[in-house]
Amino acid sequence: MKQKDLFKSIFLILALLLAVLPFVTAFNEAATQVVERFGLYTWMQDIIVPIQSQLVGVLVRPFGVQYVPLRDGMLVNGLRMQIIWNCLGWQSLLLFGISLVLGLKGNSYSAFSKFQVIILGVLGIFWMNLVRISFLVLLAVYAQPVYMLIFHNFFAAIATVVFLIGFWWFAYRFVLEEKEEVVENTHR
Repeated sequence: MKQKDLFKSIFLILALLLAVLPFVTAFNEAATQVVERFGLYTWMQDIIVPIQSQLVGVLVRPFGVQYVPLRDGMLVNGLRMQIIWNCLGWQSLLLFGISLVLGLKGNSYSAFSKFQVIILGVLGIFWMNLVRISFLVLLAVYAQPVYMLIFHNFFAAIATVVFLIGFWWFAYRFVLEEKEEVVENTHR
């Protein structure tokens, strides 16, 4: 029953995201400005963005893309594309965190299997965001700019929810283990 409740919650999040997507986009812009005003993003911009930029290059080169990583983005077939801290996928990490609270609540799963789910989820979100950014790069190279803009602003949130559905199916099916009940020996 717990699994069904989580999937219902994820579908509800998807429905709500679709209903309020324009407001989510506006909120994202406002939240970004607040974070930038206080300088809370600088460590991500200085450390994570250059690494992620290089990893995106590894993923798009097999598609015939000339790629040069930059400190704040990339040069793609002569086109400069900026990656900022806000592109890293903090929103998907936030949704993943919410799903963790819902999916692991209670005390019925072993601590080690919960730990495995958290690690797999964080790695999955990281790779999903790399693939998302790589897809944006491919759209920039091979499609009209409007397609990249639509994907960037709208389908990235949907991709996160689709990932979460697949992730939680996998976690419940193959990773999470029920705690073993300790039976006390009453025979003396």
